[in-house]
Amino acid sequence: MDTDDEKSPVSTRLSTAHSRELGEELRRIRHTARLASAVVAESLGWSLGKLSKLETGSRGTSPWEIATLLGRCAADKATRDRVMAIAHEPDTGTFTRSHHGSPDTLTALTLHEHLAHSVTVYEPLTVPALAQTAAYARALTGDENLAAARVARQDNLLHRRTPPDTTLYIHETALRLVVGNRAVMRDQLLHLTLQAGQPHITVHVIPMTAPTHLALRHHAALLTFAPPLRPLAYSESGITTVFHDKHHAVEHHQRRLRELHARALPAAQSGEVIAHWADAYDKGIR
Repeated sequence: MDTDDEKSPVSTRLSTAHSRELGEELRRIRHTARLASAVVAESLGWSLGKLSKLETGSRGTSPWEIATLLGRCAADKATRDRVMAIAHEPDTGTFTRSHHGSPDTLTALTLHEHLAHSVTVYEPLTVPALAQTAAYARALTGDENLAAARVARQDNLLHRRTPPDTTLYIHETALRLVVGNRAVMRDQLLHLTLQAGQPHITVHVIPMTAPTHLALRHHAALLTFAPPLRPLAYSESGITTVFHDKHHAVEHHQRRLRELHARALPAAQSGEVIAHWADAYDKGIR
């Protein structure tokens, strides 16, 4: 049996966003198969420590061994193909994941949001996904399933026992751009007001009068974790999401978020702007 020496620098390593994603995929597959980790490890001739470290991303192994593990868990072909593509992918600190118009169910995203101590997000033309109501998300995506997945993602993140410190940057354009209809927008802004009242959520509005900057153009998000895990930045574009835990890429996102903060209103004043637009939608005026 593989003993997997705890002190070996080969067997134990600092996990990366890529290795944690691969590990989480393997853990979910084993759980779906309803197999105990001890049973799987013994059947493969592995130590329990080896399997545990592999599932947490703190240990590497060969694609051949991963394929063996997938076979032991009877993973279907689509799952095998997806996981083996990740296993063969070089861990460069940047990776791209495709999705069907929404990243809400991506393993790399949901896993790291669950681990995060802080979450900071900016979306230029819409209310951030983590603050959207089901009606707003449904009107925006045109897909009931995507809207449900978005709400479930919020529940899993913001309503967990110890939720992360969450900062949402919203351009005033997103408050004025009607998604669905006035009633949807009114309810969305009231929901945003309620969220901003929670101690772990801060909302900043970037007013229409703010000086322009390249940072305002594109989506940006940054997750931080307990040391020694490195921060993870990600950005959405069409049907793909790009993840970075390289130092220089994370620094780039941090600079962008500082530029946004410099242009944003304080939380109290932001709340007044949101309330103004909620009242305008309620009264049918703009």
